[in-house]
Amino acid sequence: MKLLVTGGAGFIGSNFILYWLSKYPQDKIVNFDKLTYAGNLENLKSVEKNPNYEFVQGDICNHELTNQLTNSVDIIIHFAAESHVDRSIMDPAPFIKTNIEGTYVLLEAALKNKVRFHHVSTDEVFGALELNSKEKFNDTTPYNPHSPYSASKASSDHLVRSYFDTYDLPITISNCSNNFGSYQFPEKLIPLAITNIVEGKKIPVYGDGLYVRDWLYVDDHCRAIDLIIQKGQIGKTYLVGGLTEDISNIEIIKKILKIMDKNENLIEYVKDRPGHDRRYAIDWSTINKELGWKPEHNFDDYLKMTIDWYVKNQDWWKRIKTGEYQKYYEKQYK
Repeated sequence: MKLLVTGGAGFIGSNFILYWLSKYPQDKIVNFDKLTYAGNLENLKSVEKNPNYEFVQGDICNHELTNQLTNSVDIIIHFAAESHVDRSIMDPAPFIKTNIEGTYVLLEAALKNKVRFHHVSTDEVFGALELNSKEKFNDTTPYNPHSPYSASKASSDHLVRSYFDTYDLPITISNCSNNFGSYQFPEKLIPLAITNIVEGKKIPVYGDGLYVRDWLYVDDHCRAIDLIIQKGQIGKTYLVGGLTEDISNIEIIKKILKIMDKNENLIEYVKDRPGHDRRYAIDWSTINKELGWKPEHNFDDYLKMTIDWYVKNQDWWKRIKTGEYQKYYEKQYK
């Protein structure tokens, strides 16, 4: 099989490529990435000389290039997206263009070339849950996005479904919870906390710190996508979540501090962001019952593994914080 992976230099996309080439070494992957700030080809150093791996820099909004790349593949795995909520609040335009228009261009190319399409989305399209409720997002939860980011992803989900209903394009969708693990850009909560602790800096916590997220380890997410591609029902959406049960952001920060043997005086509460969703939780029973998927370990074990990775790979994230990582493409590919 030959896969076109969009956004493959990003956090989840690069982990997926490493996972796939390790499990299916006979398959071929084309990594199609624009290399915005969140794209880092250093994530893929271990496979860049693999004859079954190819990198193409480009924009998914480019009709001609997208169609050209789609012409020779069996499936598109669509990770490419602007995904940082704070950035979407400051400037929604790139989110509208990439997440909506880019998805449309890919769908048109998939339709023209008769290519299977898997769309990777987020639980944020469902809005928020009450902080102290036991409710979870499920297969029938209505969409209620609260930020320009989540609204753009909700729009892309609807577009993907419309191409199945209208044109019979073979699609699947996965809506995942907050991912964490190796190679995550250090502006996100968990890697930001870990790297700031290593550097002796304060850890910023929004508002009262009681915001709750469902945390999914990135390797578990990759396995879920694999199962959906291999065995999932065409036209269906699968929700993918972790094993956390109402662990607040401040509790996660305190867990990290305890594991790293640091004092809680590093915590610094900062002004809350607009439209901050209080709680997310995912009911992933459908993918468990239909495809046999479940997380392999609990949150605490994965958190320790993640901390260990960032402590051992300081050169990787320090090059991100200084901006040096953006020179890697020029050195290796130009």
